[in-house]
Amino acid sequence: MRILQSIHQFDLNAFSWCLRRRHRKKVIWLSRIVSYTANGPLYALAGALFAFLNEWTLVQLLAMGFAIERLIYFVCKTSFKRNRPQDAIPGFNSVITPSDQFSFPSGHTSAAFLVTAIIVSVFPAAAFVLYPWAISVGIARVMLGVHFPTDTMAGALMGHTIATLLILSVA
Repeated sequence: MRILQSIHQFDLNAFSWCLRRRHRKKVIWLSRIVSYTANGPLYALAGALFAFLNEWTLVQLLAMGFAIERLIYFVCKTSFKRNRPQDAIPGFNSVITPSDQFSFPSGHTSAAFLVTAIIVSVFPAAAFVLYPWAISVGIARVMLGVHFPTDTMAGALMGHTIATLLILSVA
């Protein structure tokens, strides 16, 4: 129980540190844009682009990865039922309205790391762009006030692990 209290205290401290930077309108503006780039429809467009380019292995990996990731994501969300910062911190209001009720793990971050790891497995040079983007997605979700830092860390670990196991299973 003490470790959970330590994790929660870390989350509150890190979240508070991030939010002290929220007053900067440019940070919020950029966080909105970065968060938007990790929305589901854009992944479908990326899949269509890879299909157009005849990168069928990549399309299959992405489709299988998302099927697995979304299943695990929904099981975790409904099992842990961790309140979002707006519901957990009295008087706090997030910048955006989240798409669902619970915060653990971050689905945006999980999907970003899943896609990044899969694309990098086929196009290694993309790592220099995609990993900073995936990290930025996690930071943006905290800056927008819809996730605690450990939500995004768990999402990153989940997405990357699923991608890695999937890649190894087809290799």
